[in-house]
Amino acid sequence: MSKPLPTFQDVLLARRVIAPYLPPTPLHHYPQLDTLLGATVFVKHENYQPIGAFKVRGGINFMAHLAPEERQRGVVTASTGNHGQSVAYAAQLFGVRAVIVVPDNASAVKVNAMRAYGAEVVFYGADFEASKLHCLTLEEEQGLRFVSSGDEPLLIAGVATHTLEILETQPAIDVIFAPVGGGSGCAGACLVAKTVNPHIQVIGVAATGAPAGFLSWQARDARTAPIATRAAGLATGAPFLMPQAIMGRLLDDFVLVDDEQMMQAVRIYLEQAKTLAELAGAAPLAAALAMREQLAGKRVALILSGGNTSREELALCLS
Repeated sequence: MSKPLPTFQDVLLARRVIAPYLPPTPLHHYPQLDTLLGATVFVKHENYQPIGAFKVRGGINFMAHLAPEERQRGVVTASTGNHGQSVAYAAQLFGVRAVIVVPDNASAVKVNAMRAYGAEVVFYGADFEASKLHCLTLEEEQGLRFVSSGDEPLLIAGVATHTLEILETQPAIDVIFAPVGGGSGCAGACLVAKTVNPHIQVIGVAATGAPAGFLSWQARDARTAPIATRAAGLATGAPFLMPQAIMGRLLDDFVLVDDEQMMQAVRIYLEQAKTLAELAGAAPLAAALAMREQLAGKRVALILSGGNTSREELALCLS
C-alpha cells in the first residue's frame, strides 16, 4: 500500500467535486424501525443514487481527478456489481473507456446496468478474487489504468461524503452502522465520524459467509477466507489494505450477519420503510437488530448502501 491514506480534507474536497453531479441522498427517520430497535433510527438512502448504490460517489471523485493521459488510456477494474456500475457511470460522464471484469455468476441486473452506462463487461472467474487478478492481465495487455475497488484514496474520500451528509443533517448521531465488502464505505464513515466527533461509534458489518475483512480487522493483519454468501456486495475473499489501515485505527466494532438475517432485513425495509435494499445494503439493519439491547435509547444511522437486487434474489427474500 504505497498511496497515502485519505484525510478529512480530502473528503471535503470530494464533496465539492461530486456536488455538480450528485445531490445529497435522503436521511429518513422511521418510527416503525424505532419500535423494532428501541432506538431513534435514521436510514441513509444510498439506494436512491443514480446507480442505486453509494459507490458512485467514489467513482465520480476518482474519474474527475484522472490525468488527461490516463483518461485517454482508459480504466479496468473488477467488481461484483456496484463498484463496476460506479466506474461505468463516472467513465461515461468524463468520456473514459471502462472495462469491468465480473465473476461468471455476476448479477444480470448489475451487468446490464454497467453495459447501459457504456462499459465493456468481461466475465472471468468463479469469484471476485479471480476477476481482480484478471484485471492485472488486461492492464498489461491493453495499457489500461487499474482501479482498485478498495485501495484507492480518491474512492474512499468520495464515498465518505455519505457520512458527511449524515452528520450535517443529524449531528447528534450516536452510532453508525456501515457494511463492509472491500471496506471503502466503512473506512470513509470512520474517517468522517471520528474527525467530527470521536464519541460517535462506527460499527462495520460483514457477511458470515465472507469474513476476510472481519478476520483481518480482528488480527490487524491480512487474512483470506472462502466466500459463501448471496450478498454480492459483501463477497470479498481477501482484505483491502487501505480500508483496513483506517478501520484498524478507528472502527469501534465489527460484527457478522448471515444471509437469513440479511434477507429478514430486506423484508423489514420493504414492509416498514417501503424501500428496496439489496442484501449488502440491508446488512446494517440486520446487525442493529442483533444488537438491539446495546442500542436502547441511542440515535442510530444505518447506511443502506444499495438497492440493486435481482428479481430472483428478491423472491428468495420474500419466500
